[in-house]
Amino acid sequence: MRDLTSLLAATGATLARIAADFSPAVFASSLAAEDMVLTDLILRAGLPITIFSLDTGRLNPETVAVIDAVRARYGYNIAVYHPQAQAVADYVAANGLNAFYNSVEMRRECCRIRKVEPLGRARAGQRAWVTGQRRAQSSTRAELAVQEDDPAHGMVKFNPLADWSEQDVWDYLRANEVPYNALHDQGFPSIGCAPCTRAVEAGEDVRAGRWWWENPDQKECGLHMVDGKLIRVKSVAA
Repeated sequence: MRDLTSLLAATGATLARIAADFSPAVFASSLAAEDMVLTDLILRAGLPITIFSLDTGRLNPETVAVIDAVRARYGYNIAVYHPQAQAVADYVAANGLNAFYNSVEMRRECCRIRKVEPLGRARAGQRAWVTGQRRAQSSTRAELAVQEDDPAHGMVKFNPLADWSEQDVWDYLRANEVPYNALHDQGFPSIGCAPCTRAVEAGEDVRAGRWWWENPDQKECGLHMVDGKLIRVKSVAA
C-alpha cells in the first residue's frame, strides 16, 4: 500500500522549494483532478505561486465552473488566458470549426492557437512553471521527472505529482474535500476541450478519452512539446 503521507511530504517540499528558489513561478492548471490537488496544496500553504488556466473557448461548462468553485472555496481568482480571437477566426475560416478531426497536423494547429500561444503569454517573465502531469497518465509521460530543465523556454519545469497514482489523487481530494470537475464523476478521468474528450470505458487508459481517434503516442496538445517533440531535455534531481 502506498504511503500518501510520504508523497505529500515530498510534494510539499518541492512546492516550497519552487516558491523559495524559483520565484516568480506559475502553475498551469487544466482544472482537472491532479491540478486541484496542487491548487489545494499551494493555496492552503499560502505559497507565492500564481495559478492560471487556459480557456480555449471549447471547454465544457463543468470545467469552467471549477474556476468559480476555487473562488468560493479559497477566495482565490485563477488567472485566465484566452487565445487570440483573430487567430481562432482565421483557423476556422480556412479549415472549419472542427478541422482538428481531419489530421494530427490540423489538431495540433488548433491546440497551438488555443493553448500553446496563450501558455507562452502566461509564462512570460517567469523563472519556473508547474504542471500536474503524472507518469501513470500515458506512455508519453512514462519517464516524467519531478524537475526538468526547459531551455526552449528559458525556465525550469516542475511536475510535483510525477510519482502519484490515480488512486493517490482521489484519496487526497476526498480526504480534504477539495472541489473538482463534475465530469470526473461521469467517466472522464482526463478532460480537455469538449469536442476532443470523451468518457472512457472500464479498463481503458486514463487518457484514452483524449483525442481518441489518434495513436496513443501522439496524444499531446503541444504544451509540453517543442518542434513536435516532448520537452525532456534534461531531468534534474530534486
